[in-house]
Amino acid sequence: MLIVRPVCASDLDDICDLSRLAGPGFTSLAVNKEVHKARIQHSIKSFSDIKNRLPNHLYILVAEDTTTNEVIGISSIKTNIGVIDPFFNFRILQLAQKSSVTGSRFDMAVLVLVNEYAGSSEVASLFIKSEYRGKGAGMLISKARFMLIAADEARFGSKIISELRGQVSENGESPFWDAIGKKFFRMDFQSADEFSAGKDSRFIVELMPKHPIYVALLPESAQNVIGKTHPKGIGAKRYLESEGFRYDNTVDIFDAGPTMAVLKKDMRTLNESFLVNLRTESSDKNYNIQALISNNSLTEFRCALIDVMRVGSNYCINADKMECLKIKNTGTARLWIKK
Repeated sequence: MLIVRPVCASDLDDICDLSRLAGPGFTSLAVNKEVHKARIQHSIKSFSDIKNRLPNHLYILVAEDTTTNEVIGISSIKTNIGVIDPFFNFRILQLAQKSSVTGSRFDMAVLVLVNEYAGSSEVASLFIKSEYRGKGAGMLISKARFMLIAADEARFGSKIISELRGQVSENGESPFWDAIGKKFFRMDFQSADEFSAGKDSRFIVELMPKHPIYVALLPESAQNVIGKTHPKGIGAKRYLESEGFRYDNTVDIFDAGPTMAVLKKDMRTLNESFLVNLRTESSDKNYNIQALISNNSLTEFRCALIDVMRVGSNYCINADKMECLKIKNTGTARLWIKK
């Protein structure tokens, strides 16, 4: 059984292993052990901040295989992005240029550096081990974030965004970075990516060009990757689209990966999930409905994809799974029925 839970201090080595497996361009995981350790502590404090006093929260979720106790996946949610530290993107704008002399008109795309997502929440760091892909693990670790948001909506911004990994080669080269960032930062893509992920991001506003950049002036190799998702991120993009996220005409300043966004009120999981009093039944019953179930608790959050049974107006699972989810018999649970 796979179960999603908050990260704990003992997960540090497993998180570092996932970071190595993620490969180049996965900015949120491209950090060293000490940074991972600090992030885990931030997450632990966020989950225990019952009175919501921290200026920003980081909720790191891990997927654990209960048969092996192995952490096989990770995802996260950040709140109040761009408020304490800037959160930069390139917004793609169309500038219309017209000449009355030649009778011609052109629409020219330009890239403008913005920090316009300030106060929003970001879902990030979605990664699972390759051997678990295609078996429901990706959907579980992705949607678990939205079940967590549903458990305490007030903690999260009115807009939810997600940055998808852009086109980066296996050896860590980015045609977009080479065309723009490298000329201003004087460092290769991987070095800049790691620096941004693990240190103060204000260096971006200090070094990045302040004026609009005409896309037509970039090399064709850079133009072709703007807004394009890395092949390993296609699955994550589909999960986001199924939730209501759409490409928001902004891209990452390093690899030009797309930024997806949705208003919290329009999120599919928040609108389709519902609260029930979950009951236990014996394991030999006919559990024929596949559902995402969480205990709807922030501090002890648990979520799993489980077969359930409906009896009248009640939903039932067996006692062992109820215990894994930290739900008492007839206790409150949040369900999202897979269709």
